[in-house]
Formats: sequence, C-alpha cells, structure tokens
Amino acid sequence: MISPKSATHTFVKGDSVVKRSTSISNRLGLAVAVLTAATVSLTGCANSGSGPEEITFHMSKPEAIGFFRNLATEFNSEQSDVHVTLDTASNLSAGFLRGNPPDVGLLNYNMEMSRFMERGALSDLSDMPEADRIRPEVQDLVDQYSTYPGRTSVLPYSIAAASVIYNVQIFEENGLEIPTTWDELIDVCDTLLDAGITPIYSTFSEPWTVAQGLFDYTVGGSVDVADFYEQMNELGTEVGPDSPVSFEKTLKEPVEKMVQLAGYSNDDAESRSYGDGNVAFAKGQAAMLMQGPWALGEIAKTNKDLRLGTFPLPASNDPEDLKVRVNLDLALWIPEIGNSKEAARKFVSFLMQPEIMDEYNASFLGFGTTTDAAPVTDERILGMQKFYDEGKFYQGASQRVHLSIPTANYVQTMATGGDVDATLRRLDADWARLALRD
Repeated sequence: MISPKSATHTFVKGDSVVKRSTSISNRLGLAVAVLTAATVSLTGCANSGSGPEEITFHMSKPEAIGFFRNLATEFNSEQSDVHVTLDTASNLSAGFLRGNPPDVGLLNYNMEMSRFMERGALSDLSDMPEADRIRPEVQDLVDQYSTYPGRTSVLPYSIAAASVIYNVQIFEENGLEIPTTWDELIDVCDTLLDAGITPIYSTFSEPWTVAQGLFDYTVGGSVDVADFYEQMNELGTEVGPDSPVSFEKTLKEPVEKMVQLAGYSNDDAESRSYGDGNVAFAKGQAAMLMQGPWALGEIAKTNKDLRLGTFPLPASNDPEDLKVRVNLDLALWIPEIGNSKEAARKFVSFLMQPEIMDEYNASFLGFGTTTDAAPVTDERILGMQKFYDEGKFYQGASQRVHLSIPTANYVQTMATGGDVDATLRRLDADWARLALRD
C-alpha cells in the first residue's frame, strides 16, 4: 500500500493533534502487528469474580471529557453487569503494543487511527444494529482512509463541519447577501474593503490555520478531494509533471484563488495567531473568519452576544459546487483482541442511543452521523445543515498527506507570497519520494 494513503493528520485546536516521527510510525506498525498476532491471553484476565465485568473506555477530547465521564457514571448506575472506567490519559499506541488496548475507543478518526484498522486490529461491528443506522455517505468517510476486508471496524459518532464564519451584523449593515459563487464572494470582499472593513481575518503565523481554512475550502470547493487522493495513491512514485493528476496540475487553480483571497486579509496577518484571530473577530475587526466550529466557543468568551453564521466558501461560479469541509470528530471502535467484547458492545450501544448522540452534538456543535439524528439548531452552524443533509461535504485536502511532508508550511508559504508552481512541484516530489521509500 502506498504510504501517502496511510497518511497522518496534523490537527491543532480543531482536530486532534497528532505528531509522529518516522520512528514512532514504525513502532505503530510493530504495535499493530504484535496486537493482531497476539493471543487473547495477552489482554490479561477477564473479571473472574462475582462483580461486574470491568472495561476501560478511552476518550481524550479535552472539552468533552466531563460529558462522557457523566455518561460512564450513568451507565454504571443503570446496570450491574458491566463497569466502565474512563481513561483519558493512556498512550494508545503503547497500549496496543503491550497487548492491552482500551476495551472501547472514542476518538477523532484520522489516518493515524486508520493504521490500526488496516492491519485488522479493530473488530468487526457490522452485525450491531447501530451500524445499520450510520448514514452510508458518512461511513464512506472512514473508507477514504483505509479498510480491512469484510469488516466495519469504526462507527462514526459525530461530524465536525467547517466553513466560512461570518459576522451577521456586518453583512446586514452593508447590504450583503451570502455569496454562492466565486464572483459574488469577490464582490463581497471588494464591497467590504470600500467600506473600510477587513473582509477576512487571517492568522498566517500558525500554518495549520491557513491549511485547514483557506486552502481546504478553496480546494474542496473546486476538486473532488476523495477522487484526487485515490488517484494520487495509485500513482505513487509516478506523481510528477507528466502524471494525469498532481498537486501542481490539479490544485494550481484553487491555490491561486486561495492566494487571491489571502490578499483580502488584515495587514498584520503574518504575525497573528489563532487566539489573536478569535479575539479580533469577536471585537468586530473583520467580516469573515476561515475557521471551524471549534473557534465559536473561543469567540464567545470575548463576545457571547455576537451574531455569527456560516456558509460554504464558493470556489467556482456554479452554486451546485458548494460543499462544506468535514472531519470525523469522534468515532467508536472495539479492539479485535480482548476478553470483554460483549461488555464493550453493550457500552457502545448505550453511547449510540439517539438521545445521547443528539445531546452530544447539540452541546459540541456537531452534526449527527445516523439516519435518525436530530438536525442542528444552533444559528451559528445552521447554514451548513442543508449541504450536510445532501451529502455535499469533503474531508480537508491538507489532512490527507503524510505528516512527514510539511503541507501546512507549504500552504503558508504560498498564502504569504511564495511561488505557487514551485511549491506545488515540491509537494509532488515529496509525495513521490515518500511512496518510493515505502
């Protein structure tokens, strides 16, 4: 399998931070190999006493720990067969390596996590009734990374959808409609400039903010991201100037649009950080912010009364191309190895009750993954519901490249005036080199 398809993600603030060196990556492969070859005895003895069966539940999303701690307590109090202990600090790779992974995991699902799946380390959950409730197009997001033949090893729990955050009052006061085409977006930016208002607040000092924002939005609105990376994976070492798809050939036009939009940013964008952007935007210093829902809570800390909305960035002149960026904010899994699978399944079924999933999504600005999920009601993200319902979404292009390739830094370079052709060509060379190495 070509290495870029097993790429890891670099998520900061919005998505989970995953930082790995090549040696760590190698240890991860060893960990999963050891796990899949191990016997059940390696997990330790199951509870042999007369008390409830003990299982561990690994969940490490900081802002949601309290929510799931309360759910574990509720589950434990409602029945006496299984007792859940919440684990928020253990090293996941180390647990797999020792043959003692958590009994249930609920984490951001990215290419790092997919390495466990592709080696068969996660058990098949396809026979659970809860699996039948997952929207097919949401389950497809899992499959864009890697799969294990004949298994549904991951159940998506919550989706984080991201698009342009805009200041409703500024738009209304300047008679602006939400743009649905690229030309309309540029007209909005020009109108704001003429009114002395900064169109976009950018925070270029932190590369991830450019990659997950301007870059992902312009690329995702122009290119079929899943298809692009499928072809790139197949080409592997053949990616280059003469290949049918490449970063330089396929992404040049959307990247040039990204650069054009970057020109509508605050003058001090190159020295501003993520935190600076949230505070400035809360104070009304710009009309638009290219961030995900994770920024909304931070903005509210400064100005809880600010009226905000969201809309997908139009990267073409066809409104039918409008889509929102998504990531698998949380996904459930159970390891293949272990003495407590049935107990773990009981807890998974508990967590996936519609009312519990709906409560989580309402509390943390997520979108439901199931066919019976409640729609969002928060005005700040309501603008994305229509597109999400219609399956018009994509996973960020910046997150589909192996961490050893500094994609976010390359994006930062281009957004701040670097040579687009040369930088995309370097991305192509890095991709081919990585495929050759593996």
